[in-house]
Amino acid sequence: MEFTVSELAALVGGQFASGADGSVKIRGAASVSDAGEGEITFFGNARYLPQVRVSRASAVLVPLDFAETVSPVAIRVANPSLAFAQLVERFTPPPIRFAPGIHPSAVVAPDAVIGDEVSIQPFVVVEAGARIGAGTTIGAHGYVGHAAVIGADCQLAPRVTIGARCVLGSRVIIHSGAVLGSDGFGFELSAGRHVKIPQIGIVEIEDDVEIGANVTIDRARFGRTIIGEGTKIDNLVQIAHNVVVGKHCLLVSQSGISGSTKLGNYVTLAGQVGVVGHIEIGDHAIVAAQSGVNKSLEAEEFVFGTPALPMRETKERLAYLGRLPKLFDRVKNLEQPKGDPGKSLPPGS
Repeated sequence: MEFTVSELAALVGGQFASGADGSVKIRGAASVSDAGEGEITFFGNARYLPQVRVSRASAVLVPLDFAETVSPVAIRVANPSLAFAQLVERFTPPPIRFAPGIHPSAVVAPDAVIGDEVSIQPFVVVEAGARIGAGTTIGAHGYVGHAAVIGADCQLAPRVTIGARCVLGSRVIIHSGAVLGSDGFGFELSAGRHVKIPQIGIVEIEDDVEIGANVTIDRARFGRTIIGEGTKIDNLVQIAHNVVVGKHCLLVSQSGISGSTKLGNYVTLAGQVGVVGHIEIGDHAIVAAQSGVNKSLEAEEFVFGTPALPMRETKERLAYLGRLPKLFDRVKNLEQPKGDPGKSLPPGS
C-alpha cells in the first residue's frame, strides 16, 4: 500500500512546512535507524536526534516544537510515537483470523457452552462446565478449566492455561505460555514440615486486559485475584494470590507482586520491580526499574531504588555514593602525619 506524505499527515492531523513536497510517496514504516527511501519514521526522544539528521527516510514524524532542518519531510504532530503507531497499521498485513469451529483434535466437554463464531484450535481441552463467549479464539494446545468463563472476542494464543472457575471479561488478549489460576504459594510450617494451604479462590480478569507471554497469575487463597479493566501486563510477570491490580495499570517484564497487595488505577511498575505483600500502592504511582517496594505508596508517588524511595532522594544518595572514593582518599591523606607521607598515625592518637 502506498500513500503520499500529504495523505499521511492528514491521517494523523499533522502539519509540514509549506515548502515541503507533500507528493512524496511512502510505502512503509521503520525505526529511525533502519528507515530508507520511501519509508516514514518518527522522532520522540532527544537521544535519537543525530540519527534523524542522517536518516535516509522520506518522512519523519516530529514534535510540534521541532525546529531542526532535516532531509526527511518533517510532519509535526502532538505525539510522534502515537501517530507512528497509527500509521504502522496502514502498512502492516491484516491480523490473522482463524475460521470459526472446533478442530477435530480438540477435546470439548459435552456440557461446555461455546458461543457463536468461536474458534477452537488443534489439541485444545475445554473442561466440563466451561463457557466461551462469542467470537473468541482459543489457540492450539490451550486449556480451559472446569467451570471457567471466557468472555466475548477474546484472543488466547497457543499454550495458554485458564484454571478452573477463573473468569475473563471481553476482548482479553493473552499471549503464549501464560498460566492463570495456578495455586497461590501458601504453606504453614507444622512439625518441621511445610503444609500446603488450600487455594480455593479464583482469578478474575476484567475487560480489555492484555497479558504477555509466560505471565503467571495465581488464584486467590479465597475470594479473587483481580486484574482491572484495561491493564496491560508485559511478559514474565508474576502476580501472587489475592493481589488486586486496578484499572489501566502497566506492569513491565519480570516484575513480581506478592500476595494480598493492592494497586490503584494507572499504576506503573517498570521492569524487574519487586513488591512485598499486604501493602497498597496509590493511583498513578510510578515505580522505576529494578526497585524494591517494601511499604505502601501514596497516589502519584514516583519512587526508585531498593528500598524504593522518592526518585530525587534516591538519586541524591547514589550521587553521594559515587563521591565516596574521593572522600576516602581525602580522609586517608588527612591521617598522614606531616613530613612522613608513608606513615599513618597510631590508633587513638
